Amino acid sequence: MHQLVIASNNQGKIREIRPLINGIELLSLKDIGFTDEIPEPYHTFEENALVKAITIQKFSNKNVFADDSGLCVNALGGEPGVDSAHYCGERNDEKNLRLVLEKLKGEADRTAYYKALICLIWDGEVYYFEGTCEGRIIEEKKGSGGFGYDPIFIPDGYEQTFGELPLEIKNQISHRGKAVKKLVAWLNEKTGMNEE
Repeated sequence: MHQLVIASNNQGKIREIRPLINGIELLSLKDIGFTDEIPEPYHTFEENALVKAITIQKFSNKNVFADDSGLCVNALGGEPGVDSAHYCGERNDEKNLRLVLEKLKGEADRTAYYKALICLIWDGEVYYFEGTCEGRIIEEKKGSGGFGYDPIFIPDGYEQTFGELPLEIKNQISHRGKAVKKLVAWLNEKTGMNEE
């Protein structure tokens, strides 16, 4: 069976991705014994995903994928964007979320979108897969599912936040779900793995 390392220790992210990938053994950073913090010094999702993927590929010598994703709020000029994980100056989901709500106080335009960019290194070649999910930011947190900004983001066509929607639905419509589906389709074609 092929192995694929996901360059993340984010348990929320791993929990979302694992059910989407079949026929391939998915390894976390913990599984390969990687304990360092991977810097994300760049200002684009592509560069951050690439540096994470390269770091782990060199460490493990295995096929690897990394994603960089974030919430882009139109009224905030696309912020928090690539800085989503540490928008308030630190990695703190609650403080980051509060800062977005604070900056949007009194703002009529609450449209936003999530973007996920996956960088895959497979047999030494680099591939990118992108997914977006349009929606809007509500004024109060709702739901305790998901992670990050999920409790304040309602995807278009729904009345519930990502924090309230069941994981199966979130995986079908989310930015990461869409990017992972593209990755899975590519892997399926490449390896002949089943998509059961």
